[in-house]
Amino acid sequence: MAFLRWAWIPALLLLAAAVPHLFTGADPLAANPLAALQPPGLGHWFGTDQLGRDVFTRTVYGARYSLAIGATATLLSVVAGGLAGLLAGLAPQRVDEILSRGLDVLSAFPEVLLALLFIAFTEPGTPSLVLAIALAFAPRYGRIVRAQTLLVRRSGYVEQAVTFGISRVRLAARHILPNVLGPLPILATIGLGTAIVNASALSFLGMGPQPPTPEWGAMLSESRNYLRVAWWSAILPGATLTLTVISLTALGRRLQRWFEGRH
Repeated sequence: MAFLRWAWIPALLLLAAAVPHLFTGADPLAANPLAALQPPGLGHWFGTDQLGRDVFTRTVYGARYSLAIGATATLLSVVAGGLAGLLAGLAPQRVDEILSRGLDVLSAFPEVLLALLFIAFTEPGTPSLVLAIALAFAPRYGRIVRAQTLLVRRSGYVEQAVTFGISRVRLAARHILPNVLGPLPILATIGLGTAIVNASALSFLGMGPQPPTPEWGAMLSESRNYLRVAWWSAILPGATLTLTVISLTALGRRLQRWFEGRH
């Protein structure tokens, strides 16, 4: 299949996140001031940073943090947004109007700004970052699920089931929910890349994992003052982040085309 051309990159990153010692035997936190700011070479494939830490090792271990933050935030946003959208689509018109307007208000804010507002009322750190990204992304999934629920709800087989006296709960569980949830995994795959890059952007601003945690956004923040003398400490982790987002988005688009029958 065509999407397999992009699937190997996320698969490799998942492997790096799960078992990083397969790719490197070094400690991502081990500093060696005598080896600081060394360029890429045989001893250090991505060079070293200002503290003499191996950038390749930190990039490999960074996949664990960045992918975990992005995946957890995406899962929470899909669950929260999906439940809100399903409830809005099944509820009476007045409740639907309230929930829909709430989703519209949240959608009006840029996602990064909404996440920043959430973190401003909590405190910087990984849990706050995950919840902030989930809150910012939940409206997009809620609106999609609501639209799908209304579409399925008006279909012939659902209307026929209503005439047979099937309860609302059973109707939602057996007839509406399975048809509504179909596109969500594909949309979540596309959204995962955006969640990762937004989480890295917030980490760059100091809102996520704190140094010396080898998270990609935090690594970029630490190395930004050394671009003139050690470009590799920022460019190579940044290129890894970019490639990750591109591959996840391309994989999601391919899956979407396959799901819609446009091979």
